[in-house]
Amino acid sequence: MTSRSRARAITAATLAVAASIALAACSGGGGTHATASASAGPAVIGKPVTQTCNQLVPAGALAVYGKTFVPDTASTPAKGSPAAVIAAQRGRVCSWRAADDATVTITLAVAHLPEKSLTNLKDALFQRGGSVPTYRVEGYFSLTDGVGRADAFADPYWITTSSTLFTEPGGAQPVVDAARAALGPSTTATTAG
Repeated sequence: MTSRSRARAITAATLAVAASIALAACSGGGGTHATASASAGPAVIGKPVTQTCNQLVPAGALAVYGKTFVPDTASTPAKGSPAAVIAAQRGRVCSWRAADDATVTITLAVAHLPEKSLTNLKDALFQRGGSVPTYRVEGYFSLTDGVGRADAFADPYWITTSSTLFTEPGGAQPVVDAARAALGPSTTATTAG
């Protein structure tokens, strides 16, 4: 499969993500005000993710990459990207850059979504392929134009992370594992109320 056709498959999966969130919102979703995104963006159906970036991925989890990473608070997700979709759903988007090379970044985004939306996302990613059983939850990986992207579902959370450092599924494992662990104990706290 050429990188161009893989990019089209990933773009289709991203569009399916936005569409599935919009469909779930139409079938009884949450809030009445959507944040700005592509034309008539989806209604906000996600619950706020309360964990901070430092709680989701402690500095020690990034040390495995052999670089010192600093938070990149000026970073904004690319329009239409999974991170932008998650930001519009009251999720948490985190970005770090290597202290010695600003071109080396890691982005993590986490959304707390209704079950129907998660099922639609999982189905879209399953169709794309790239299942990764080592993420210990339903997970997927793709590599397009040198950028690796991992998606993992620690229900009710959608975790997605991307970086040029992720050249294979195991490359994203430390970030996925850290986020999954940070979300695990608080699941009951964030779903109550």
